[in-house]
Amino acid sequence: MEIGLTFTSTTVVDNTNTAVALGSGDMEVFATPAMVALMENAAMNAVTPHLEAGQTTVGTEISTTHIKASALGATITATATLTAIEGRKLTFAVTAHDGDNIIGEGTHTRFLVDRERFLAKVK
Repeated sequence: MEIGLTFTSTTVVDNTNTAVALGSGDMEVFATPAMVALMENAAMNAVTPHLEAGQTTVGTEISTTHIKASALGATITATATLTAIEGRKLTFAVTAHDGDNIIGEGTHTRFLVDRERFLAKVK
């Protein structure tokens, strides 16, 4: 695994990911929680091909802005780029776009974990 790994995840704004649908607002626009999930998905996918068997990553922190609303039918892309590796801690720069317009940006932290050990602790 190396700094600079990147991935872009895409979604279309529809009735399942609006502020109304997710309960984060009362308008039919792309919800902030949906943007955050898309950013996390991009970060997860940026490193997944580079993990050892039995490893995964879990999100632990995100700091982001959501500065522009996106209407139903808009295509949203979120890109995550790995910017730091500190032991099991992975830090990403994340951005979200609605076409050419930036709608959000921030940082996201994930940790490398052993999948079975992690799930055993949850139970």
